[in-house]
Amino acid sequence: MEVGILPVELWRVILAYLPLPDLGRCCQVCRAWRELVISLDNTRWRQLCLGCPECRHPNWPSQPHLEPPSWREALKQHALATRTWTQNGPEPQSSACLLFFRRRKDRRVWHVGPGCEFETLRGALGMVGPYDRVVLHPGVYEEQAEVVLKVPVELVGLGRLGEVALLVCVEQQCPTARLCNLVFMPPWFSTVVYKTSWGHVQLDNCNFEGAQLQIRGPGTCQARFCSFSQGSSAHLLGVVLSLFDSCDFSGSDTASVTVEGPPVSERNWACKHLAALARTFPSCSVSGSYNCPQFAGSTGGHKKVGANAKKESVSPEDFQRRTGVGPACQGTVIEDCWSDGEHSEGEEEKQDGGETINTKNLWKLDYKLPCDHHGLSHLLKPQLDGSLPLASSPDPPSATPEPLTLQQELDRDPVAQMLAASTLGCILRRCLFREGKGGVHLSNYGRARLEGNVFRGLNYAVRCIQNSTIVMLRNEVCECRASGVFLRLSAQGLIAENNIHSNGEAGLDIRKGANPIILCNRIHSGLRSGVVVLGNGKGAIRSNQIFSNKEAGVYILFSGNPVVSGNHIFQGQAAGIAVNENGRGMITENVIKENQWGGVDIRRGGDPILRNNYICYGYSDGVVVGERGRGLIEGNHVYCNKGCGVWVMSSSLPQLLGNYITHNCMYGLAVFCRKDPENIEAREGNWPAQERIGGDEGSGERRGAEGEGREGQENLNEEGELFAWESDLDSEDERHSARRSISVALVESNCINYNGVGLYVKSSEPLNVFANLVNSNRGTGIAVLQSSQLTRLVTNCILENGRGGVTVEKDCRVELRGNGIYKNSGHGVSFSGNGQVLENDVIGNSSYGIQVSGSADIKVLRNRVQPAQGCGIAVLGLVKGNVHDNLLFQGHPKNNKALLHMDPGNEGCVLRNNSVLRHNNSCTSAPPWVLENPPPRPLASSPSGLASSQYPSRLGISMTTRISATVESGCHSGSMFCTIL
Repeated sequence: MEVGILPVELWRVILAYLPLPDLGRCCQVCRAWRELVISLDNTRWRQLCLGCPECRHPNWPSQPHLEPPSWREALKQHALATRTWTQNGPEPQSSACLLFFRRRKDRRVWHVGPGCEFETLRGALGMVGPYDRVVLHPGVYEEQAEVVLKVPVELVGLGRLGEVALLVCVEQQCPTARLCNLVFMPPWFSTVVYKTSWGHVQLDNCNFEGAQLQIRGPGTCQARFCSFSQGSSAHLLGVVLSLFDSCDFSGSDTASVTVEGPPVSERNWACKHLAALARTFPSCSVSGSYNCPQFAGSTGGHKKVGANAKKESVSPEDFQRRTGVGPACQGTVIEDCWSDGEHSEGEEEKQDGGETINTKNLWKLDYKLPCDHHGLSHLLKPQLDGSLPLASSPDPPSATPEPLTLQQELDRDPVAQMLAASTLGCILRRCLFREGKGGVHLSNYGRARLEGNVFRGLNYAVRCIQNSTIVMLRNEVCECRASGVFLRLSAQGLIAENNIHSNGEAGLDIRKGANPIILCNRIHSGLRSGVVVLGNGKGAIRSNQIFSNKEAGVYILFSGNPVVSGNHIFQGQAAGIAVNENGRGMITENVIKENQWGGVDIRRGGDPILRNNYICYGYSDGVVVGERGRGLIEGNHVYCNKGCGVWVMSSSLPQLLGNYITHNCMYGLAVFCRKDPENIEAREGNWPAQERIGGDEGSGERRGAEGEGREGQENLNEEGELFAWESDLDSEDERHSARRSISVALVESNCINYNGVGLYVKSSEPLNVFANLVNSNRGTGIAVLQSSQLTRLVTNCILENGRGGVTVEKDCRVELRGNGIYKNSGHGVSFSGNGQVLENDVIGNSSYGIQVSGSADIKVLRNRVQPAQGCGIAVLGLVKGNVHDNLLFQGHPKNNKALLHMDPGNEGCVLRNNSVLRHNNSCTSAPPWVLENPPPRPLASSPSGLASSQYPSRLGISMTTRISATVESGCHSGSMFCTIL
């Protein structure tokens, strides 16, 4: 019979009346008939699937409103799964042709119920043969003692689900059994309604109410479309493999699923069949297609770099528009008592009507000394493609790296790849856990795999402890009252592509030596932090999107030591990453942006390695190193933050090496040490959430996993963990072995440009500032307002800043040695403190070269100075000290000011052996003056052959001898904007 005789629509109407076996036969007629039958997917196949009493909607219970891709395929998978329990026969070994002669099992059907063959379940089970079917008619069946299954049997409830209820305790002592369409309730003598220790049980479309399912290895279980309610749970001990598919868990008093003990070595017959079923789940094959939607308010600067990057130009005006920073940012007043905008003496004379020189045309006659080939000039030269390097570009970076996909992460991590492919222990997929205490609990080397589940409204979703291994792929964990996922006591595993959000505590809580791999998750909208690592917790946290959390995106404390790499951490209401209370960690290649507080906050013994991160567009500071903070901060891009680029408290001991600190509205780098009565609470690290935790300043920090000490939730003293964290600190490992030991805060080889002020120091502790490029800042390049101990400024290049090059205020102790101070718009050096100005090149600054004033005690030795206008070296006031062996060059020929000037009333300052070179009046060509022996400073190598710096080698600057001094406890301070955990 040809299909074309009748219209296709009419054939579909006819075929819609056929039962499932007849549809199968029609498919075997010919290809045209097969295609016609398959085309009934949304009609007849849908009716057959939904009408099957042994299953429910394919996307039940978590997404019953969504239709499956194919109803026919869903019905096929259901049919295959329901036959698993019968596949325990021996495999034919002699010949494949024997399959045709293998005898089929003879099955009988027994009916149980009023007026049937048997009235009790126990009576029927005493008569059944292997693989017989027992049909229970509607009613309640109660047994007063345990019922034992000794032969393979199938128990099926007749009618709709809920019409057949069993109040029994069943122990399975046979290889296989199947239970379908039944409601289990606990008998009076036990809460366990079904248990097996070596056979396989298959549960289809069953309800458990206040009951417990118990599976002990090598026994196995396959549960599909089952409901566990009213405190019901599944307890698996030493299982090799069990599968829970599309089950609903609700109202649990403890964990809904408990997996305890390592998988036993013995395997039963069903393991290979369950493993094959597990591999059919779509998420087992990692597609790498996990995408995160874009969020409103996201600024530019978070695109891929290189081949995987999208470029977006970000101008300073655009940044001002996005962040709400107006023109006032351009003229930031640094302090109430001091502003780098104060007029220099030369500028005051110009305003008084004195002779002025047009500084824009000042050097067109080539009278300046050439100084462009200093030791850091390679950082300012255009690149081979003609683009400007970061150090001289007026625009902030326009591209940042994107997180890797899961497939890319698995390709480079064999351990994660092995975990993603593993199918061992308890497998839960497409299940719904809701409105109970706990979801899944693993302990004592337990194994579990969770795929495509939803955890909602629990105390916690997953708890993994005692060397257990968890694999979580594409789950949703939300609205937990405590943290979403807990990992303790050397737990490990893979947590990838999950959506973890809106939890009451941290999204993930890692403690006590737990070491998971956390990849490509979305962790957001939490009421506390996104990820907390503490108590010697470790872990690899890579390529996640962590955003919109109320507290820190990643919080590391109490010797937590994770690897945090390649994440996007943004739009948080507090810090992006906070490292506190002796926390450590390797924090690399992250994009940390648009956070309300500091991008990275380090204090109270925090000692991380912060390397190659993009910290940008923050509403406060980029990096904050607070009280007793440490850490290696190397190679980061810190730009476009509304506060400081890097804010450091002087009682801390960080190493800042090779960072690009650019386009920040206030200071590029600020070092503070003072109390601010106007904002003392914020500056001491107090924050609103401490009111919930109570206590003094330290108690706010010592809150563990973001304050779990509330009633009914976890707290720091659980299992005595708090005291163990403080006494069981790991020794320094290989992550810290390459770090230089220092006793003075170190700022070395950084590029600090296009900020309000380059470097701002108001400190009571020593500070070493070596080999930095400080250029093109709107205000002063380096301003030292308070420095009771020695601040060393050595071999820096301070270039083209909008005001002075270096300003040192009264009573400050500063050593200025080997620097190149070029083309700044104010004085080259304005020095009112105590110290030394040795062997610097001060060339082309618009006002005085070196101005020494006040009652300073200073040595000005062996400098080379050429001002644009004004004096070369001016000694004003009652200055004490020595000014000798300096070489002064005249700038513009029309500059008639004395190159070396000292107030007549000064008797405490000694001038000797200074050389002054002026232009020949008849000369019209450029003078033959050159900076040589040595060449322009800073030098590319130390002429004295002293110890060299190691970080970073690309800057090519060697350091002179460092002065070491102990860092004592200083006064406290805080950033202007940043309030800290």
